Amino acid sequence: MKFIIVSIAAAGLMVAGSAMATDMPALAKKNGCAACHSIDKKIVGPAWMDVAKKYKGDAGAEARLITKVSKGGGGVWGTTPMPALDPSGKKQDDIKQLVQFILALDK
Repeated sequence: MKFIIVSIAAAGLMVAGSAMATDMPALAKKNGCAACHSIDKKIVGPAWMDVAKKYKGDAGAEARLITKVSKGGGGVWGTTPMPALDPSGKKQDDIKQLVQFILALDK
């Protein structure tokens, strides 16, 4: 009987864990963001959850982050600069979706 209860509890935790997990968006994989960022761990660049926490409540954050992702730059999260994702300006819709995804992680 105890085995059945433990098995059901473990299965429930596994389902809850996978339902709560947030996956890297396809746009991020397509554009190479996952090479330097993850949702919850620092790789080369900051974890996106940390970005969301840093800019929580900042009304101008979305516009600034869209510019940063588009043009690249450094100095906010360390010395390693982020390369420009969209120097031509043709991926603005993709970048806006990614930035909105990142900022929503802390809600």
